[in-house]
Amino acid sequence: MFRDRADAAAALLERLDAYRDEDVVVLGLPRGGVPVAAAVAEGLDAPLDVIVVRKLGIPGQSEVAMGAIGEGGVRVVDDELVRRARVSDRRLAEVERQEQQTLGRRVVQLRGDRPPEPLAGRTALVVDDGLATGATAEAACEVARSRGASRVILAVPVAPKDAARRVPSADAVVAVEVPDWFMAVGQAYADFRQTRDEEVLALLEAARERMAGPA
Repeated sequence: MFRDRADAAAALLERLDAYRDEDVVVLGLPRGGVPVAAAVAEGLDAPLDVIVVRKLGIPGQSEVAMGAIGEGGVRVVDDELVRRARVSDRRLAEVERQEQQTLGRRVVQLRGDRPPEPLAGRTALVVDDGLATGATAEAACEVARSRGASRVILAVPVAPKDAARRVPSADAVVAVEVPDWFMAVGQAYADFRQTRDEEVLALLEAARERMAGPA
């Protein structure tokens, strides 16, 4: 459906014109969501920031999310999936502890000593390159809500039909493609190569320079 993340971002931006005149902050989910978010932020002439979240993968099936954690102590757990996968409280706690350590390192790596972009009273536009289980997106929306955003909108190029149910903390979900048969985000892209940290950092710096204006 999309050539790459740039193509997906262009298609998504067309769906977000209604937010052009609002006090919007675009929040990308690292890594893959940041290139999409950066293009959206530039198109809307809005500031760009990240919300750092970490998937809690099922032991032995780490690609399957049984929950997610986010900045500020946000925690989302699919209790039914944990029960079906027979993950003990101890194993869940171990996974969460490991991911919490990684989350802390990622916040420092991506934001340094800069404070998060203020969200109080503003519209938070949470952007990723696609929605699968919804765990990380839900955690990100909860982070934005906890920081005082007046509205939280999740915007993705591709999502399953029940996206709104998967992300109840979002006031609305905007998606370009909602295929009848959906298994993974990567199926929507011809080029879904991994985004590098260097690219994320460069996009964030470029957005800060854009908002600062001419020196």
